[in-house]
Amino acid sequence: MEKLVSSWSSNQHLPEDYVFPVEQRPGEETTIPVCKAIPIIDLEKASHGRKDIIQQIIDASQKFGFFQVINHGVSGVLVHETMSVVKEFFTMDDAEKASVYSDDHTKSCRLHTSSPNYDTEKSHFWRDYLRHPCHPVEDFIHLWPEKPATYRDIVGRYSVEVRNLSLRILDLISEGLGLEPGFFQGELSNDLLMSTNYYPPCPDPSLSLGLPKHSDPNLITLLLQEEIYGLQVYLDGQWLGVEPLSNAFVVNIGHQLQIVSNEKFRSVEHRAITNSREARTTIASFISPCNSCIVEPAKALVNEANPPLYRAFEYQEFLKSYVAKAGKKETALQAYKIEVKHH
Repeated sequence: MEKLVSSWSSNQHLPEDYVFPVEQRPGEETTIPVCKAIPIIDLEKASHGRKDIIQQIIDASQKFGFFQVINHGVSGVLVHETMSVVKEFFTMDDAEKASVYSDDHTKSCRLHTSSPNYDTEKSHFWRDYLRHPCHPVEDFIHLWPEKPATYRDIVGRYSVEVRNLSLRILDLISEGLGLEPGFFQGELSNDLLMSTNYYPPCPDPSLSLGLPKHSDPNLITLLLQEEIYGLQVYLDGQWLGVEPLSNAFVVNIGHQLQIVSNEKFRSVEHRAITNSREARTTIASFISPCNSCIVEPAKALVNEANPPLYRAFEYQEFLKSYVAKAGKKETALQAYKIEVKHH
């Protein structure tokens, strides 16, 4: 428990093992613009302008690998309650959080700090996190925190809503790619892992990171963030800030969707910066294939002119090598790429 940043960080200098090498430091946050170009997609319009919304999603997934959705059908009250109960969890006394804290990274529900590679990483990340599986809720809810008393009820309802929303978005994506209806349902989107992140105020945000530059290994991620800036996307050689919008979800394309789409879509690197003024809380929902699912480029997207760019593999095999390579994009994908011969 004493490792948790929130346990010791107030009124402290930045410890040496939280200072990043010069080339990885975020520097002054003011030099990174909040990007107004990252698309904001109004899902309510899908009921009468479905083709247009699908096109917006396809364009955003190709160009940015990121977009935000508003009017998404998840109740604003539930979104607010979920963020509140998660913040309440992180601000409880250490003694109350101790039952879910663990240094064992194989434990499915655990509170920890920095990353699963804490013992081997050169620089620690300025965050505490709680992660646990969520689907189906009834299989996992008994592992979740018992305090705050409303945590299980609220987060349980939220995780069901977010999963439904992700399946709606995946249906629009499969239609846009020309795949059969329900293509992503079943094994490809079977798992939902929730990671709630708590970034306490940091004494020197220019030297530290909440999360390093990485791409997500899963299929698709839905992120709920407070209206506090902290998410940055690495696009075409430069960092861009993602505007925090009230009651919106940031959607980003994971490696598996880049692979299934045969690189029509891109999984884009991103990071979390910290600030010195206030704590920031985010809730990431990772939609993933089940461990034994065979992932490969969709057959409908592959032909003589567009050969498959990746070999088939079991998702658990990918995940293992992704963790070993600490999420670095090119090295994570390299082992699964097929060399395409140009005639």
